Amino acid sequence: MTELVKVRREEEEQEQPQRIDQRPSQQERAAGVFRQYPRAKWLVAAAMLLAITAGILVWHYYALHESTDDAQIDGHIHPIGARVSGTVLAVRHDDNEMVQAGTLLVELDPKDYQVALDRARADLANAQASATVAHVDVPLTSTTSSSQLEAANAGVKAADREVQASQARVDEAQANYNKAATDLKRMEQLVEKDEVSRQQYDAAVATASALRATLEAANAAVAGAESRAAQARAQAAAAGTVPEQMRMTRAKAGAAAADVLKYQAAVEQAELNLQYTKIHAPVTGVLSKRNVEPGQVIQPGQPLFSIVDLDDIWVTANFKETQLRNMRPGQKATIKVDAYGRNYGGVVESIGGATGSRFSVLPPENATGNYVKVVQRLPVRIRFDRGQDPNHLLRPGMSVEPTVLTR
Repeated sequence: MTELVKVRREEEEQEQPQRIDQRPSQQERAAGVFRQYPRAKWLVAAAMLLAITAGILVWHYYALHESTDDAQIDGHIHPIGARVSGTVLAVRHDDNEMVQAGTLLVELDPKDYQVALDRARADLANAQASATVAHVDVPLTSTTSSSQLEAANAGVKAADREVQASQARVDEAQANYNKAATDLKRMEQLVEKDEVSRQQYDAAVATASALRATLEAANAAVAGAESRAAQARAQAAAAGTVPEQMRMTRAKAGAAAADVLKYQAAVEQAELNLQYTKIHAPVTGVLSKRNVEPGQVIQPGQPLFSIVDLDDIWVTANFKETQLRNMRPGQKATIKVDAYGRNYGGVVESIGGATGSRFSVLPPENATGNYVKVVQRLPVRIRFDRGQDPNHLLRPGMSVEPTVLTR
């Protein structure tokens, strides 16, 4: 039995090389397949060509398109606050309501401001009356002062002439007295010689005494005339201040006119304060963050609402700095909005002036020696094409994925 097994093994060992030699090679099998299926080689070639073409297209697409998922919709959020203090009478709208520009939102109690306006108008009327009187005083003062000056000058001239006339009478009286005194001396000599009568002598004495009295009266008249002349000159000097008086009168008129302007400004301010008791929407948009209730006392600058302008929105996309090599303003972009799963068209409007880290509260300090190079991101503003969102579905803060065609 053992000999039969050995013989069997020897025969199998002799047949095994022959079976190995009879196996076909891989190339022969492939050639056999291609001979059996002549079109197979064309299908393989086509598949390889399609794969190469797809690879080139994918490479070309990613070479010309830059995208990021670090992006969101942005827009203007207008804070609405009070400009005057007061008690809230009514709140006309609530959160998430769409309002048009100029819509009345909040009303404040206007009574205090109406009283202030009435008082300012009364002050203005008083100032206007005072200004009218002051302006009328200008020509009156000018005329009166000019007349006084002319009268004073004329009085000075008259007083001077009176002084001259009085002096002339003094001269005349002095001459007459001198003649009478001389005649009296001669008369005394003649009386001693009894060449004239005592009566003639007494008459000469009386004449000399009368002429002396006349001389003294003339001198007194000169003093009175000089006193009146001095008084006239003083009046003329007082009247000589007419230019100063005119300037003072005109200054009073100017001050009255300035008061009119001041109170007119006060009236305008009071009118503005009265208007500020009604708070209107500055733009068209959606109301948010209501912070006011009826009966509440509010202060100037206190925020009451925020309004989101949905007609002016854009995308802020934070691209890596390595993606900005070929990115320029004006390039087309496709914006995929995660909330709706659809694409919107847009255009690159501008590229930020600095990276986001530069505007952070604590910007990185690279001068410490612990520098680690990190790829930075710059904000890129992408503007939506107009007319794509008539129902205002896009809201600031929504996540988006923009893709920019860089060539």
